[in-house]
Amino acid sequence: MSHSTSNYLILITVIVVAGISQGLLLPVLSIFLEQKGVSPGLNGLNAAALYVGSFAMTLVAERLLGAIGFKKLIIGGLLFVMIPLILFPYFPDIKIWFILRLVVGIGDSALHYSAQLWVLLVTAPEKRGRYISLYGMSYGLGFSIGPLGIKLLGFGDAVPFWVLFVCMAAVLVLVLMKLPDTKPEKAEHGQLPERRFRRSLAWAWYALLPALLYGYMEAGMNSNFPVYGLRIGLDANQISSLLPFVGIGGLFLQLPLGMLSDRYGRKQMLMFAGITGGIIFMLVPVAGTHFWWTLVLLTIAGGLVGSFFSLGLAYAADILPKALLPAANVVASFHFTIGSIIGPNLGGQVINWISPGSMFILLGFMYLLFGAAGVLFRRKPMLESVVK
Repeated sequence: MSHSTSNYLILITVIVVAGISQGLLLPVLSIFLEQKGVSPGLNGLNAAALYVGSFAMTLVAERLLGAIGFKKLIIGGLLFVMIPLILFPYFPDIKIWFILRLVVGIGDSALHYSAQLWVLLVTAPEKRGRYISLYGMSYGLGFSIGPLGIKLLGFGDAVPFWVLFVCMAAVLVLVLMKLPDTKPEKAEHGQLPERRFRRSLAWAWYALLPALLYGYMEAGMNSNFPVYGLRIGLDANQISSLLPFVGIGGLFLQLPLGMLSDRYGRKQMLMFAGITGGIIFMLVPVAGTHFWWTLVLLTIAGGLVGSFFSLGLAYAADILPKALLPAANVVASFHFTIGSIIGPNLGGQVINWISPGSMFILLGFMYLLFGAAGVLFRRKPMLESVVK
């Protein structure tokens, strides 16, 4: 038990630093580009490179994991994030940044896929919801710490990147020394991949959609909120203080929402969180430059939708046979990546062409639509006997 617990804690540490890297890179690079006079649209496009890399990794992650195992994939992921990290401040060229972000995206996706699937496969069904919630909280914790790196820019443009590099190097040493070298069971690959992906999507589409919305919200907020803030008159310091509260809300509400979903059903909680969170996001532009109102709204909205990814995965684990979980995990990662690519781009375009506040109206509307769509989703009766 203590051995598996130590493995779980190492995976959690890996996910915290992965969260920090994403939480830091998006806003810091967005601020650099906005200060250089780069348009929000091009800024968003550059940020999306991270997710193009993630997308590419998602396509090969399952086969790669089967070939090299969990430990090697995590080590590769850490190196792919760390090396570009220290190159960003020394090559301030938008084209080079696009390539560096692409590499970071590949590494980030490798870390997520391997750690997430490991947690899903080794956790007993009755503890799965709790463990996935804690996993989601760990990522949220890292993601909330990340934007605080903006404050380190005062010591020099390269400082935030070097601080993160040292943290990740320490985690790499921990993984090398302590994590066992294991591979997923071959039995998981019994059915044809196409059938597995198609079935998991057909049977659990409502449980896999939250990953797309979560990716859209997270990447869109971190890339577009600094631009939104600067456009409406907030300063960089206020923006760096406000941004973590989207993630902090998720930290506070992730476990309570997970526990409530055990009691009242995951679909009911996803619908409630989607509709309420959507309405609150739509109220953010009303707060204008009022710091405390904006902070409260971002915390509550972020808290409600911050557990979407983990709650969706837990719901998928409830309604799908275990053999389909690795496939569902790939579909969820795929959705997350698509949402993350669309988020910064669509957000950047509506800020440019309509108004800064329209990014929140659009975001809120998407969550409302998802909440309402829950009425259409019915669990397939034939799965009832298979899952339990």
